[in-house]
Amino acid sequence: MKNWARTRIKICGITRVEDAVAAARAGADAIGMVFYRSAPRCITLERAREILAALPPFMTPVGLFVDAPLQEVSQTARTIGLRHLQLHGHEDAAYVRALDGFAVLKAVRTARETFRAKLESWRREIGNGGLAHLRGLLLETAGDAPGGTGVANDWEFVKSCQAEGAFDSLPPIIAAGGLTPGSVAAIVRDLKPWAVDVSSGVEASKGVKSNEKIAAFVEAVNSAHG
Repeated sequence: MKNWARTRIKICGITRVEDAVAAARAGADAIGMVFYRSAPRCITLERAREILAALPPFMTPVGLFVDAPLQEVSQTARTIGLRHLQLHGHEDAAYVRALDGFAVLKAVRTARETFRAKLESWRREIGNGGLAHLRGLLLETAGDAPGGTGVANDWEFVKSCQAEGAFDSLPPIIAAGGLTPGSVAAIVRDLKPWAVDVSSGVEASKGVKSNEKIAAFVEAVNSAHG
């Protein structure tokens, strides 16, 4: 697995303009906005537009969807001008191929009994072509909830998979799942992921981010590079 010069940082589950601004000021590279209606951090298109209008240049907004109809995903993204999509459901390779006008991140759950097989399946599909726009695989905590639970990932298992070469010939890896300002540095040092993704770990309450925790998280990631 390639060692990146710097691990990128995404603050997900943004529901307020002031939290997006705080993420940008702290030095995050991207923010995530949730469009999954059952999620507590789901926002409206109107709120998304307000957040997007407040972002500075070179800050990447990402829209998060879970098993949504393709037309709904595409229409939502085009309506507000999103180019990056994050999929947290059971979306398969055919679904991703249909979104070839966007840069796609796909969440893969790290359940020990299925994780290696899922990675191999994506490797085969990538070899079949048509997935150049699949830009990253997000390692999400095993379970039924589509992210944002605050439950720590199975990092020892992930590290063992990495040592076996399980991520070879796959898109860049994004580490997620229960990350906090106190835990993220070790993950960055051990896995050297392309990016880390955090939501509940930088919150004051559900859906409300903490400026102090965001700043501490960004500092912890950057300090892990030595």
